[in-house]
Amino acid sequence: MDKKNKMALLGSIGGLVLLAIILLSLISVIGNSWSPSASGSIAVIPIYGQIAYSPSSLMGSSVSNPDVIKELIQNANQDVNVKAILLEVNSPGGSPVASEEIMESVQNSEKPVVVWISDTGASGAYLVASGADRIVASPSSWVGSIGVLVDLIDLSRLYDREGINKYAIKGGEYKDMGADYRELTPEEKEMMQNMVDEEYDYFIEQVAKNRNLSKSYVAGIAEGKIYTGRQAKNLKLVDDLGGKDEALDIAAHLAGIKDYTVVSFAPRTTLESLLSSIGTKIGYALGMGIGENMNQETIQNIY
Repeated sequence: MDKKNKMALLGSIGGLVLLAIILLSLISVIGNSWSPSASGSIAVIPIYGQIAYSPSSLMGSSVSNPDVIKELIQNANQDVNVKAILLEVNSPGGSPVASEEIMESVQNSEKPVVVWISDTGASGAYLVASGADRIVASPSSWVGSIGVLVDLIDLSRLYDREGINKYAIKGGEYKDMGADYRELTPEEKEMMQNMVDEEYDYFIEQVAKNRNLSKSYVAGIAEGKIYTGRQAKNLKLVDDLGGKDEALDIAAHLAGIKDYTVVSFAPRTTLESLLSSIGTKIGYALGMGIGENMNQETIQNIY
């Protein structure tokens, strides 16, 4: 091999060695940046009671307003010290629209979101949870209730017995559909059932997409059934079992931090007022038979 070729070969070898050194340095830097040695905060946002746009419930119980929850999630994302978000859920559900709004905010979060279900994460609250990166449930919690409920009441016999002549002057044949002074006609019942079926199908579709499950599988375990946290894990509705500390540790792991502080991003309290009307209601809410303490359906009037 002549001198010129030897120099070229040595130059090539030197270049490869230099490139290897650069690559090893980059790997070392990247590895250190990924290692869970950094510190930061985990923002804890509570979702308690029914999920609704209303500032209060009929019985004065807690309400999670989607506008407030969305703002808190946004604030957590904008806080440079916050590395992950923990949603502390204890809710039987609520309005389909309100629940979906929060779910989308969870999905769009730039930082990892972990949901911890303490006592109850059902119906609309579970829809919200399904959009998170991980779901942790207490073993004895109530999870699921994937279903849709239309709550109607027919007081026509009571009105007749009490001599009350309640009626309406309407424009539009179906404008008083669901009014408490008369029963639904067969045609109206079919219309209402079609609406519920459509909403139910959408609910199942969203859960299946969020949890990476087939739609047929979710449909098979839905039907408004409520499961314990243990059962929900076996059914792939939640990822882990544990308390708040376990959920915080998982959030820290997803954020790549080891030492963390917990910061409460709780909504400001407001004076609660009674709902001004009772009418046709549709919502992701628990059934009436679950228990009086859990009977907190959020209403959405149909116009």
